[in-house]
Amino acid sequence: MTDSPTVSASGTLALTHYLTSRGFATQDHIDGILGISSEELEDPDCRVAVHSHNQLWQEALLLTGDPALGLRLGEIVDPDRMGLMSHIVFNSDTIEHALEEYMRLHRLVNEAVHLYQTREGDRIRVTWHVPDPALYCIPDMDRTLSAAVTRARHFIHPRLAIEQLSLAHEDPGYRAHYERIFQCPVTFGAGETSLCFPARYLDSPLPHRNPYVHSALTTHVNRLLRQLRPRKTVSERVRRIIQKHLPRTPDVDRVASAMHMSRQTLYRKLKKEGESFQNLAETVRRERALQYVAEGEYGLTEVAFLLGFSELSAFSRAFKRWTGESPGHYRTRHRETQTSTIAD
Repeated sequence: MTDSPTVSASGTLALTHYLTSRGFATQDHIDGILGISSEELEDPDCRVAVHSHNQLWQEALLLTGDPALGLRLGEIVDPDRMGLMSHIVFNSDTIEHALEEYMRLHRLVNEAVHLYQTREGDRIRVTWHVPDPALYCIPDMDRTLSAAVTRARHFIHPRLAIEQLSLAHEDPGYRAHYERIFQCPVTFGAGETSLCFPARYLDSPLPHRNPYVHSALTTHVNRLLRQLRPRKTVSERVRRIIQKHLPRTPDVDRVASAMHMSRQTLYRKLKKEGESFQNLAETVRRERALQYVAEGEYGLTEVAFLLGFSELSAFSRAFKRWTGESPGHYRTRHRETQTSTIAD
């Protein structure tokens, strides 16, 4: 197994099929980009290097001339071309169970993308985090989000509501497509990519659930999960604990205790992964700050409180250190960008 992050071949195969079936590319051309043959790609357990998968996406945008291709492909619901994870998710008992499975199994889909779930009052936020910015691929993220929502509406209920979509990337020029698909406020340049939906959905049973199918597929998928090497698991566990405790940032001793290790052991494991506790804590607060300020749902004083700052001035200083501008100016700039885009 390579140390480079990989993706499940199912998504790569779907993109390959689209390009070849519509005459945009030959199979030989695609094989050259991916570095593997079409026969290998057909193997349900095949994995593709993330950088090769992302390179195929960039080539696809050039070949089709369609910058919103990721969103469009995510709207296609074809059970015969869905990966194992989707079949497991939509054969779960309830939406809460389905979300747990989606979070648990997403590493199989794309090891470069880490998922987090947080509860914010009466809504649930799911965050897609890409630790390595070089592996953030807009069309692939577009397809992931579009497919998640489109399939949920197809297999669960056609009027499932999304309350907020935040995107780490800046506006790529096709805002109308996001608004049409997600039917909710959209914020670009939010630091993290996330969507929110009502927490009341969690207890809803899935209409087409099949316990036998779920159990049979889960046995196979669990074997695949065991074959994947964990990547920065200590760093990710630390991030999750810090996120869970906001607005208070837990000290390193509390985090180490929650992970059943000493402070020295935690420091050593983080150092091995090229991380530090202070950097992780700062990163979590910065990402959440960019998200809250860009979305505009909370006043700046509320944002400061939600992030554990004692007063607005302290938060403003930290925000300026992170971004080079005040939170008020950052929010105004995003509002002006959204307004001008809508006017166009």
